[in-house]
Amino acid sequence: MFELVWLVPVLPLVGFLINGLLNRRLPKSVSAWIACGSVLASFVLSLLLFMEQLGGHGEKHSVSLFKWIGVGNLQIDFAFLVDPLSSLFLLIITGVGFLIHLYSAGYMHDDDGFRRYFAYLNLFVFFMLLLVLGDNFLVMFVGWEGVGLCSYLLIGYWFKKGDYNNAARKAFVMNRIGDLGYLLGIILIFVTFGAIDYNTVFANANTASIGTVTAITLLLFVGATGKSAQIPLYTWLPDAMAGPTPVSALIHAATMVTAGIYMIARSAALFSLAPITMEIIAIVGLVTALIAAIIGVYQNDIKKVLAYSTVSQLGLMFLGLGVGAYTASVFHVTTHAFFKACLFLGAGSVIHAMSGEQDIRNMGGLKKYIPITFWTFLLATLAIAGIFPFAGFFSKDEILTFAFEKNIIYGSLATLVSLLTTFYMFRMFYLTFYGQFRGTHEQEHHLHESPASMTIPLVVLAALSVMSGFIGIPHFEDLHLPANWIEHYLEPVVGAYNAKATVLINPEGIIMIATNIVLLVLIFLVYRTYVTKKMLPAQQESDMSPLARLVYNKFYIDEAYNLLITRPLNLISNFFYKFLDNQLIDGIVNGIGTGVQSSSSLLRQLQSGHVGFYLFAMVIGILLILAFNLI
Repeated sequence: MFELVWLVPVLPLVGFLINGLLNRRLPKSVSAWIACGSVLASFVLSLLLFMEQLGGHGEKHSVSLFKWIGVGNLQIDFAFLVDPLSSLFLLIITGVGFLIHLYSAGYMHDDDGFRRYFAYLNLFVFFMLLLVLGDNFLVMFVGWEGVGLCSYLLIGYWFKKGDYNNAARKAFVMNRIGDLGYLLGIILIFVTFGAIDYNTVFANANTASIGTVTAITLLLFVGATGKSAQIPLYTWLPDAMAGPTPVSALIHAATMVTAGIYMIARSAALFSLAPITMEIIAIVGLVTALIAAIIGVYQNDIKKVLAYSTVSQLGLMFLGLGVGAYTASVFHVTTHAFFKACLFLGAGSVIHAMSGEQDIRNMGGLKKYIPITFWTFLLATLAIAGIFPFAGFFSKDEILTFAFEKNIIYGSLATLVSLLTTFYMFRMFYLTFYGQFRGTHEQEHHLHESPASMTIPLVVLAALSVMSGFIGIPHFEDLHLPANWIEHYLEPVVGAYNAKATVLINPEGIIMIATNIVLLVLIFLVYRTYVTKKMLPAQQESDMSPLARLVYNKFYIDEAYNLLITRPLNLISNFFYKFLDNQLIDGIVNGIGTGVQSSSSLLRQLQSGHVGFYLFAMVIGILLILAFNLI
């Protein structure tokens, strides 16, 4: 089976080529079947590879497809690596990706660019599969850049709307900033180790100085901050909501934003040797998680709330990586993929029912109109809140445990993030599904449940949001429970670098029980505030308190970037354009052109066509030659 691993990314690529090249010559139903079928086939192959991997007890299989680059000492194969980490990500990408494709068939059915949309989706999945399968940093970089391209295409999918194009451009530029750091990190890896394949680099990681390894890992982390939306390169992700809702699910749940976590977990051999970098990762992740969670409290766009929840959850994952809990972070990536995809697709179902309305202040009472969406949304909300026994309870609390073990401040702030997450998620949930309907009569008349192509993925993802946490049940020695499966499965990849927490009944059990009690009380208080007391968010910004206005405007971070970075760069660019480009450079170029034209106008008079003039010129030439010879 491992020799057929190349088919996993190639099948979505074939779907992209067919839909992209044939486009409007294909019926919509055929285009959807091709796109969905290609990803489903990749999922089946990924599942078979996963089963083979289970039977092989974590063995690594490198499959070289062809010699790619050979220049001097730089010899690079285009090779794929199948091991526990990559096989797990293959299941997430293809499994959740297929459900999003299936959902999109119903959600985007009436869109004019239906086939182009599915071509982009297939290409997105192809590049993400390339990213996680690469056996060296350069193949990963190809996938890394590819998902950046696809995010640009899909965020700006409705390109006739200027704001959507601006959001796409913002995502593209901010990712390029991070990608420069990642590329420099790859170059430094080659300079240091003479190779960029994982096996050679990780085997020789101990031979490099701590300073060099720190520089490499910091550069790689710069790339991760861009791709996985961490401070200071996180502001593109909330704006990415401009694209179709299934695209948001694909970006936030199964692809792209998880790339940074995957890269660091894959490179644990390097990062574990750089304690300064690890501390920076933990701090950046924690600050990102906290700021995003605070901003989410005052957001009223249903997709923006989910976007900031993604930024916050990614921050917790980076906190886990920073404290050495590689397995816990990958575990949270896995559960987050299920409940966040369910939440985004559920939001899409709400928006579909509301005729495009996204403001939760104009919703309410949708529980009775869209019951399947309601129940699946509830299960996913309980999962992201970390309520027992839903998936987030196991994965998020494991990160909290490692954070407390590392530093009580880390653990306390991470717990605050968890509380804020529960607050804003249930605030959104209650305002959307409970109370009286607050929309227009036309919207109420249109309310209906989504078609089966949209609700079936919701049900599957909701079930996974409930059950997936059990793959990471912590090992309580006093209770004689089975060992943490995902930790055991990833042991061959990150086990040697994984932090060890004191997972006895006392510390972890107390944290889990205490946080759940507090979360349940908080959910009740949110219910009383927004359902019983029928409190609604302020409709006008002028009605908000100064603090609420500050948070509602996202701490004016975008405005600060615009003032401190964008405007100065625009001023410098305009200066160079007007004075250096238009006047100096264009003046020199145009002057040379004018000079050549003028001189040629004079010289062409010598080619008059008169034989007498040519004889005269010959005589003058001979006389000059004789004169110079005499001198």
